[in-house]
Amino acid sequence: MDLSVVDLSPVPYDGTATDAYANTLEAARQAEELGYERFWVAEHHGMADSIAGTTPEVLLGYLAAETNSIRLGSGAVLVNHYSPFKVAEEFAVLSALAPGRIDAGLGRANGSPAADRALGTDRHVEDPDGDHAEKLEAVVAHLYDEFPPSHPYSELELPRSDGRPAEPWVLGSSPSSAAVAAELGLPYCFAAFIRPQFATRSFEVYREEFEPSSLTGGVDEPRGMVAVNAVCAETDEDAARLRAVAEATYRRMRRGVVGTRPTVAEAIDELGGVPDPTPEPLEEDEWPRSISGSPETLASLIEQLADRVGVSEVMIQHVMPDHDTAQRSHELLAGGVGLQ
Repeated sequence: MDLSVVDLSPVPYDGTATDAYANTLEAARQAEELGYERFWVAEHHGMADSIAGTTPEVLLGYLAAETNSIRLGSGAVLVNHYSPFKVAEEFAVLSALAPGRIDAGLGRANGSPAADRALGTDRHVEDPDGDHAEKLEAVVAHLYDEFPPSHPYSELELPRSDGRPAEPWVLGSSPSSAAVAAELGLPYCFAAFIRPQFATRSFEVYREEFEPSSLTGGVDEPRGMVAVNAVCAETDEDAARLRAVAEATYRRMRRGVVGTRPTVAEAIDELGGVPDPTPEPLEEDEWPRSISGSPETLASLIEQLADRVGVSEVMIQHVMPDHDTAQRSHELLAGGVGLQ
């Protein structure tokens, strides 16, 4: 099984965005050394006091200069905010900086009304997904120079590398995003840490509706990855204690408190105690929003979830109390899965 990482560039409790980006770079280097397949960075807006990952296209250039072999990508660039041509230009530059190892993870999401207004995005549309497939297809057409001669964009040129252009992925957390990926014949990554209840159905839709792509950047058969929130520690009990941070954070989000991260002690207090260890194996219809365990337990849980949706690659997302704990989790999990 392949493992990958998505990093949100969390700001340390007493730190700044500068510290967050330094930690992200250290995490990318560690992931490369440990044998992780990809390292993606996220796009979130309006929460920069706690999440500094706002512009993956900028951060990826920094990471490309400081790594050698790991694939780097966005998880995701939110194309509903931007023109497809501009997104394609950004990823063309990145693939020229790091030929053959850039992923263009493409998704859509709305933030707060203020952030959306500042980004020039109209929230009040009848069908917010109406032009999503069209925009994704346009990004890929620009990246791979696929507009026909008669098209008004056919003469536009992008910076080119001596390797393959950025590899497009459709990212989402619902069956509708899976249907878009299937329609376009593109690889699909499902964010199970957002809506785990839709994971199985989304991959069913992706495979049932998949059409081999007519796009050079597409694929001939379904290719998927699932992203899960996972915490690893020396024992199941230690990992469950750390998982309290993720569970308390999600509980806050349900109350409308977004962009905050409690300490372990605060999280346990808010939850009313330490969470129980994640049971292994999981019940057939059980897919927790976050999972935890020792290296052996977590490796087994991840394999179970990957098998359930029929993928051979899992991307790890987490909400951790601090950077060192996150790094240790990645190290332990790599050992449990047997990377390298």
